[in-house]
Amino acid sequence: MDRRAYLGSLTAGLVGLGGCLRTGGTEPDETTTERVRFRTETVTMELTVPWGAGFDPEGYLYVTERPGRIQRVTPDGDERELIADFTDRIAHRGEGGLLGLAFHPEDPDLAYTYGTYRVDGDLLNRVVRHRVAEGFAPDGVVVDAIPAGTVHDGGRIAFGPEGYLYVTTGDAGDPERARDRESLAGKVLRVAPDGDAHPDNPAEGDPRVFTYGHRNPQGLAWADGTLFGTEHGPDRDDEINVLRAGRNYGWPDAMGPSDDESYVDPVTSYTPTIAPGSAAVYDGPIDDWRGDLFVGTLAGRHLRRVRIEDGSVVDEERLLDEEYGRLRTAFTGPDDHLYVTTSNQDGRGTPAPQDDRVLRLQPV
Repeated sequence: MDRRAYLGSLTAGLVGLGGCLRTGGTEPDETTTERVRFRTETVTMELTVPWGAGFDPEGYLYVTERPGRIQRVTPDGDERELIADFTDRIAHRGEGGLLGLAFHPEDPDLAYTYGTYRVDGDLLNRVVRHRVAEGFAPDGVVVDAIPAGTVHDGGRIAFGPEGYLYVTTGDAGDPERARDRESLAGKVLRVAPDGDAHPDNPAEGDPRVFTYGHRNPQGLAWADGTLFGTEHGPDRDDEINVLRAGRNYGWPDAMGPSDDESYVDPVTSYTPTIAPGSAAVYDGPIDDWRGDLFVGTLAGRHLRRVRIEDGSVVDEERLLDEEYGRLRTAFTGPDDHLYVTTSNQDGRGTPAPQDDRVLRLQPV
C-alpha cells in the first residue's frame, strides 16, 4: 500500500471519538482481565519498525519508522501521509536508525528526533531539531557525537515537566563507556531545547550527563514528579529505575539489585528478560489503571502494567500477552487513551499481515 494513500479501512476518528476504529474489516478485540474490560483497536498499519511517537496540538499523530521516515496520521484517522523521508541520511544499521521523537512543549512548530548517522565512516547518534511546518526540515543539531553502533543505541527522548529534554543513550556495544562520565554513551542526558546542559546537572564529567551506568535505556516517564526509566539487561535483569541526578545505575559492574551502595538498585528487575522498550504513565478513563506505569516488551511480547507505590512494585499484569507479537513504544494521547506500537518488522519478530501497527486501548 502506498504510504500516502487514503486508508479507507479506518472507519472512526483517531482522536477524541468514542466509536470503534476498525482496520481491515475486523472488529476491535475485547479483553477482560481480573478487573478491567477493554478493547484494542488498530489506529494505523503497514509501518516499518515504528519507534518514536507523539501528537501535535491539533491531534495529528506522528510516528518515526526506524529506516528513516516520519508518518503523520490525521485526527479523524482516515489518512496517513509520509511527512518526511530521511532514509538517504539515516544509518539504519541493526538497532540504529530514526528512533525517538518529541515535540517542544511550548513551540508546536519544533520537534526533535534521535537518529543514527554515518559521519566519516563512523556511526554516531544525534538529537536533531526540526521545523514541523516545513516538512520536518532539520533546524540544527542539539546533541551531537553520541556513540552509536548496531546494538545498544538507546534513543528515547522526552521533555520533562520543567521543559528540559531528556535523552537515553546506550553503551553502543562498549560497556566501559557507560561508567565514563566524560562519554555520552550509556547515559541519560538532560539538556535545554537548544542543547545547553541543565544548570543542576552534576558537575563531574560531561555537563549534559544526568545519570550514568546504563546499558541500553529506552523508556522515560514521569509520575508525580518522579522520573522512571526502563533498561535492557543482557541475558538477565531488565530494570525499571527511578532516575536521580548524578547517580550510577551499575552497568557494567552491577545488574539488578546490588550490595554495593555506590550503585542505585532498580525498583524491580526481570529475569528472564522481557526487553522493555518504553514507559508511559496512564491518566485515562480506566480507573484501575490510573497512575500505573505501562511498558512495551519486545522479548516478553506483552504490554506490562506496573503499579509502584513508595518505591516498590505492589501489582503487575501482562496485557495483550502474545496477541500482537513484539510491543515497543507505549504512550498516551490527547484523548488520554493508551497506545502501543508493534515491532515485528525489526528482524526479530514474526510479522503478521499488515504489521507493523499502532494500537489503541480503550474501555469497553
